[in-house]
Amino acid sequence: MSATPRTSRSPRLSTTGPRRGAAAAVAYLVLAVVAIAFLLPFGWLLLASVSDQASLKADVPHQLTLRNFADVLTGDNLHALANSLVLSLGAAVLTLVLAAPAAYPLSRYSRRFGRPILLGLLFATGLPITAILVPVYGLFVQLELLDSIPATTLFLTATGLPMAIWMMKNFMDEVPIALEEAAWVDGASGFRALLRIVLPLMLPGTTVVFTFTFALTWGNFFVPFILLVDPAKQPASVAIYQYFGLHGTASYGLLAAFSILYSLPVVVLYTLVQRVLGNAFALSGGVKG
Repeated sequence: MSATPRTSRSPRLSTTGPRRGAAAAVAYLVLAVVAIAFLLPFGWLLLASVSDQASLKADVPHQLTLRNFADVLTGDNLHALANSLVLSLGAAVLTLVLAAPAAYPLSRYSRRFGRPILLGLLFATGLPITAILVPVYGLFVQLELLDSIPATTLFLTATGLPMAIWMMKNFMDEVPIALEEAAWVDGASGFRALLRIVLPLMLPGTTVVFTFTFALTWGNFFVPFILLVDPAKQPASVAIYQYFGLHGTASYGLLAAFSILYSLPVVVLYTLVQRVLGNAFALSGGVKG
């Protein structure tokens, strides 16, 4: 009997070799540098907010004080924070209401114009607001919508819709269409299936869109600065400008204290949505074959 030749087997590559360890060390080093670069400004912010002689230097104050927070907690600043909440919540809610039905046909139906529409939305997300704000300002003047919080909210909603539709479409793609077909068999309409089936299952996705739109509107300075003339209607993103003086001078202690108060709503929102996002898309077992 002739012996069968042995086939040579290639040696397995070690996943914990020295090259992989060196690459991981370099990656952790880069992440540490990036973390330090982000944490240093926050450290200055905290130190300056409790210092009575704050400057650009990140010095530990000899005596801690809360006077800066007491000075910025004025009626005008609280009113500006309330204006920011109105603008941000209004834009976020309107964006969800409009983006969901707009993204549904792009996700569920194949049309010849679907891809051009998605590419157009992607292109619209890259347009800077400053490029279109001059004609928008002229339009607001002609329609007598200048210095109107509802009109400004609508414009902020329009600027965030392209990205919101794109994101909602991608999240809807993760929901099995078989669940909607089962609802259609039971007599549910397409709109009812969207409200009762699709949106509840993509709750993490809608939370992402809401948080993204809220944070984008909360930090918007240029749009309310141009479209809202009355200081009583301007949000906190514009009111913070009052702590910058002429020729580069600034009240660093008050600026740091107001910046911390200004950041709290977004931080609280991110903290609250972590529970929702932690569940991700738990759709396994939703469809039985």
